[in-house]
Amino acid sequence: MKVAIIGIRGLPNTYGGFETLAEYLVKHLSKTFEITVYCSSIDLSTKLKEYNGAKLKYIPISSHGAWGIIYDSISLLLSVRKFDKIIFLGFGGGFVMHLIKKYRHKMILNIGGLDWKRDKWSSKVKRIIKISEALLVKYSSQIISDNVGIQDYIFTEYGRSSTLIAYGGDQTMRVSITPEAKKYYPFLESKYAFIVTRIQVDNNVEMILKAFMKQNRLPIVIVGNWNDSKYGKMLKSKYLDKNKLILLDAIYDQQKLDILRSNCTVYIHGHSAGGTNPSLVEAMFLGLPIFAFASGYNEYTTYNKAIYFKSEKELTQLINNYESLNIDAIGKKLKELADKHYRWAHIANEYKKLILKD
Repeated sequence: MKVAIIGIRGLPNTYGGFETLAEYLVKHLSKTFEITVYCSSIDLSTKLKEYNGAKLKYIPISSHGAWGIIYDSISLLLSVRKFDKIIFLGFGGGFVMHLIKKYRHKMILNIGGLDWKRDKWSSKVKRIIKISEALLVKYSSQIISDNVGIQDYIFTEYGRSSTLIAYGGDQTMRVSITPEAKKYYPFLESKYAFIVTRIQVDNNVEMILKAFMKQNRLPIVIVGNWNDSKYGKMLKSKYLDKNKLILLDAIYDQQKLDILRSNCTVYIHGHSAGGTNPSLVEAMFLGLPIFAFASGYNEYTTYNKAIYFKSEKELTQLINNYESLNIDAIGKKLKELADKHYRWAHIANEYKKLILKD
């Protein structure tokens, strides 16, 4: 069977959650199916012909912002006749679905989170994304939800049932602190909080920064793409030299990132708009005590076994009193849940079942 994966920036993965999902689907399924991944030649500096057994096809349009809808739409139009199944990841491309509705039996859709809720978009863009989402849901034969909250939303909003398949996180590893790492990252010598995130409004980055400025227990290390947006540059300029705040640029070296993550005292997760966030699952796999924003989706992902906050004040109080919590037990329980629910081999096998389904 010929399978196309559409809607991501591309492979190899150096970006985000859907890219990670595509990478591990390719890794586990490329021996079973003939897989082609559509990539943006504008966004990728490395342009391979193949990756882990999958063919890579390039579209000369950016996958970001408003261009992303055009990129997704063209990818769909070019691929839908050529492949037996299309795995579509995201919210773009809905506006061409009526043109290819006779191929709806090929479409497997995973919208991820509710992108139209993200505060980074204007009200006009939010409406466009919502309409595109609705058209994708209407014209796709099979729908995947990565979180119970998303599954409930799709059924309530559109009357469609969906298959619950989360993300994996077992690519992460606990890595011991090396002398070299200590030289480069002196904070590894002591206790610290940690977060890796995209720097955007709906991830509550500024709330977290403000909360840590007001506490006196732990510094926070935030790894993110500060220089990719006006918002990120503004926050970096505003908070770069503040006490208790350590702001690092995005890190795509897995081992280096795992050193910083796996040795933190607590992991902070601020995402508010979305289903199962990959960075949260990865933190669970590392057995980290997690303080997560109470979004509903985060509670589903962590099976209500993390610690949750709703405001800057609540987070400040949690950090000031973290030693009164049994954080080791919290981390251990989250690790057990990740081992049971978030392994890539299992996730890929669930996708395989949908691909083979008539």
